[in-house]
Amino acid sequence: MAPLSVHVKHAGKTLDVLLDPSLPPAVFKEAVYQVTGVPPERMKVMIKGGVLKDDTDWKKVAPKAGQTFMVIGAAGELPKPPEKPIVFLEDMNDSEIAEALSLPVGLRNLGNTCYMNATVQAMRAIPELQTALSASPHLDVLPRALRDLYNNMSRTTEGYIPTAFLTVLRQAVPQFGEVDRSGKNGMLAGYAQQDAEECWTQLANALKEVPAIDAAGNSSTGARRFVDQFMMAEMRRELKCDEAPEEPSTVTIEKVMKVECNISATTNYMHTGIKDALNSQLEKNSPSLGRQAIYSQTSRLSRLPSYLTVHMVRFAWRRDIGKKAKIMRKVKFATEFDALEVVTDELKAKLTPVSSRLKSIEKERAERRKVRKRTKVAQEASSSKPAEENTDVEMAPASEVPGDLEEESVYRTRELQELEELVDADAKADYGCSVTGLYDLVAIVTHKGADADAGHYIGFVKKSVFHTKSGDGPAFDEDDEDWYKFDDDKVSVFPKEKLGTIDGGGEDSSAYVLLYRSKPLA
Repeated sequence: MAPLSVHVKHAGKTLDVLLDPSLPPAVFKEAVYQVTGVPPERMKVMIKGGVLKDDTDWKKVAPKAGQTFMVIGAAGELPKPPEKPIVFLEDMNDSEIAEALSLPVGLRNLGNTCYMNATVQAMRAIPELQTALSASPHLDVLPRALRDLYNNMSRTTEGYIPTAFLTVLRQAVPQFGEVDRSGKNGMLAGYAQQDAEECWTQLANALKEVPAIDAAGNSSTGARRFVDQFMMAEMRRELKCDEAPEEPSTVTIEKVMKVECNISATTNYMHTGIKDALNSQLEKNSPSLGRQAIYSQTSRLSRLPSYLTVHMVRFAWRRDIGKKAKIMRKVKFATEFDALEVVTDELKAKLTPVSSRLKSIEKERAERRKVRKRTKVAQEASSSKPAEENTDVEMAPASEVPGDLEEESVYRTRELQELEELVDADAKADYGCSVTGLYDLVAIVTHKGADADAGHYIGFVKKSVFHTKSGDGPAFDEDDEDWYKFDDDKVSVFPKEKLGTIDGGGEDSSAYVLLYRSKPLA
């Protein structure tokens, strides 16, 4: 059903609002909030027979175009309008489009919603997710809202206001609708700050019913789901009793959507924190000893997904102060991650041949780029020199210079064929898994501040994510390793040289959630 143009009456003023009967009443309340300034938690919308509730069925209300609704509630500060009016691509000329498309769009902060904005931007680094959302005709309410949000973000060049998505998120996950009762905002109690890692987990859980896709991007009709395909790892856990070596060990296989990096007083690097989390000790009852005993648990990954999430465990519960506190320690993370260090021996044997060859090929590719750049510089310098007059020198026949390169596409075709022959048959059949175990960092969510229940979240996404290859070669400079910084609706270029500034070590932005993408073969 198309949206209806209705009126709301508040404080003696009649205002125009759009009402979409296909969306929950909470979305309508958010729209009323935008024009009246009355927060939804303090708002009463009067309808025939009572008050409009978030679970009211619009069919029973039967709203009509031009209908007037009475709104009761004290207004707080009105949401600020954008500094510049939102302009859609359809309304721009060619030059304006070229300038606008140089940066992806940000998301407006609707009151302590930076956790959501940073998470949504980081998940945007999974293009297959947007393909799966668009390909599936039947989606639950939250995945459908995420699909619509990404579609709307791709159609505008100004900071987008994610009101509809935020409303659905708070309905699907009530904890994100908690009110801030700390008193920091005075009399106006807004929504509380939330944890971006929890938002990531909740969104990923909501996506578990999105159907898988095939290599052509079509929705799959099988029982498999997108998250299982592209984002889910499998962990093999072996438990052995330290006090009774003769006791048989127990092995379990568990599905995990993230790998944790524990941060202790001696952790300096991400990979050591991950290894610490995979090797732990616990106390449990021993059937052979008939008492509590110490067990060692060794965990290793038995399946690697195309997108591997790493959680830097920066918040820990402190009994002395009765709340979560941030671990400030500086921990360097890798922009390239070799996961073969944390997989089972069986998986390592399957992935090592293609992994080792890809490492060698990447060195060859880097060397070719250097040669092409040197050649280009030399040619430009030669062409800029003025031609000498009266030079009747006979030129020697041109000969091929040693080291002349073929078109890059020729090399890539050969390399792809060679690498595909090395891919393990089981990995090749498991579309959506990593066939190499080698990863590139493509997205980061950082936290700024000292308090787990406060502070500010910012998203970072690698520039290359927003640029696809076209024609015979890459449309984007492969040597461009810079990033986009998404500070809510403020988007800027973040140089790769500054990635070291978000390692942690203080109250400034610290890497919290990292998303790694499996290296492509070509």
